[in-house]
Amino acid sequence: QVHVVESGGGLVQAGGSLRLSCAASGRAFSNYAMGWFRQAPGKERELVAAISWSGATTYYVDSVKGRFTISRDNAKNTVLLQMNSLKPEDTAVYYCAASIAPMTIHGDSYAYWGQGTQVTVSS
Repeated sequence: QVHVVESGGGLVQAGGSLRLSCAASGRAFSNYAMGWFRQAPGKERELVAAISWSGATTYYVDSVKGRFTISRDNAKNTVLLQMNSLKPEDTAVYYCAASIAPMTIHGDSYAYWGQGTQVTVSS
């Protein structure tokens, strides 16, 4: 079982950057695929980025490709989401989640979720 806690959200102007951090506790963090999801008011939750247990494979939703970078440090039990060139449409609550699968882009495969961190991008 894994417990995850997000940090790093905040208010930023369009074009700016933020780095979200996810700290995980529990056994065998390196066995879990990790994902960052977001949910904006009135919209469905979407997977923004995912990374395999080893870090060798990553996935990005089209709208963030070239702007966001997901990475992980298994020695420190952390996952980062570097967000650059932020747009107002990136405004949402961002969630870190863990899946026992080696790599997955299916939200239902993520069993462990954090409480979320708010990201607000002003125009």
